Amino acid sequence: MPQIANLILTDRAAVPVNHTFTPRDAAGGKGVLVSNTGVAVGEKRFTIASSVNSNGKTIVRGKLILPVVVTETINGVSMPKVVRTAYANFDLSFDATSTEQERKDAVGMVASALDASKWVNDVTTKNETVY
Repeated sequence: MPQIANLILTDRAAVPVNHTFTPRDAAGGKGVLVSNTGVAVGEKRFTIASSVNSNGKTIVRGKLILPVVVTETINGVSMPKVVRTAYANFDLSFDATSTEQERKDAVGMVASALDASKWVNDVTTKNETVY
């Protein structure tokens, strides 16, 4: 069982930026990590949880939450405001009889599908559809 620790995620900016998520909470098999910019309303969050259901399947669920914050000034009072939020979710389900290699292969193939060089990237980042 891995201990929750800092998680560094790299974006796809023209000059890639590392975003460090630090542990906030770990309980009941769920880990919550945050990347705080100094404004609580705008903190980025990554959560991950693993459980075994009644059929013996292992379920892994993750979520990345990325709010965009602006400073809104009304009557001379400046306040941070979330104007939009991006959510990235993933669910993985593995049979109780799956091997570690089968699980590694599934995770690796999903990661590969999301690579910037694949056409899936145009669907996920450019709002394009498949034909």
